[in-house]
Amino acid sequence: MAVARTEQRPNPASMSKEQANARRARLAAATEPPIRPGPSTAVVAMGGADVDGCITLANAHLRLELAPSLGGGITRFDWRHEGTLVPIFRPCVAPGPDTDPNQLACYPLLPYSNRIGNGHFQFSGRSIAVPCNRPGEPLPLHGDGWLGAWEVADQDSARVRVTLDRSGGMPYAFRAAQTYTLDEATLAVTLDVENTGDEALPFGLGLHPFLMREADTELSAAAGGVWLCGDDWLPVRHVPTPPAWQFGVAYPMPSEMVNNAFTGWSGRTSVLWPKRRLSLTIAADTDYYVLYAPPGESFFCFEPVDHPINAVNLPGGGEANGMTVLKPGERLSREFRFTVERTGEATRRGRPRTRAGAKARARDAAR
Repeated sequence: MAVARTEQRPNPASMSKEQANARRARLAAATEPPIRPGPSTAVVAMGGADVDGCITLANAHLRLELAPSLGGGITRFDWRHEGTLVPIFRPCVAPGPDTDPNQLACYPLLPYSNRIGNGHFQFSGRSIAVPCNRPGEPLPLHGDGWLGAWEVADQDSARVRVTLDRSGGMPYAFRAAQTYTLDEATLAVTLDVENTGDEALPFGLGLHPFLMREADTELSAAAGGVWLCGDDWLPVRHVPTPPAWQFGVAYPMPSEMVNNAFTGWSGRTSVLWPKRRLSLTIAADTDYYVLYAPPGESFFCFEPVDHPINAVNLPGGGEANGMTVLKPGERLSREFRFTVERTGEATRRGRPRTRAGAKARARDAAR
């Protein structure tokens, strides 16, 4: 950077230890991208928090910004490369108190994912009513976590844990925690939920990231089946995954609208941006994902979840469709990992060979 290049180089022999340390600190600060507060953020600090602001974690590979007051969600997740920040999740522009959660980069799904048909389900001989939770939505959607203000429980330079207390909620009473950790080029997110109610209920967890979508973006996410949906986006029929949606190897994003739950997922997915020469590996201890890919948008959503849409009303109920029945005091935990790599590095480390990786290897061989 200009500061480092134009600084007059002192003679090391004539410098005191204090002067040398001060110079190294100035040079380190000059090469670190600035952290600036947003329009409605009082302070944004590396590893620090403000009541109305964000928390920023960063290392040599990644930069993560969180907004505890906005559903405990992510506002930015970037790859750091040669002094620049490359968005992996679609960034939230100017987050503030009135930011719509669907403008975030990612938010949690709990104690259930997606929609519940007619706002009720039957469980253990009881009729469970689930109220609508968002204006303009005819059905309850994504649970309570994405709409609540979370509290910062603890943090350090590489890790943040935020909590949410919904012990007075109905029909779901719970306490939840999210832990975000940066480990080299991997972001690990752990979701935990505890049933604090008086009755057992089926619980489910997931994440809702908004991934960057470009003209050449490819997806590898093999799944055995998919739930076809009606006009209300509720599943109506389970079928083997059709050829256009098999994503067995890196495959271009579909041009038509997709908003479906996929079953029989291996728990591992790759997203590739060939022109960027970047890949994202998503790994989760779940068997399902929801793919939301609206045509013409600069994003798509790959949502790793442990149950499909409207699982509580599918044949066999939630427990037969990936959800976990928690008795009072019992807990459920899921982990989600997002690893960013240059495509050449992913190939060398034994990642699945994809068309994008093959193209990168061919380019490297021709040089």
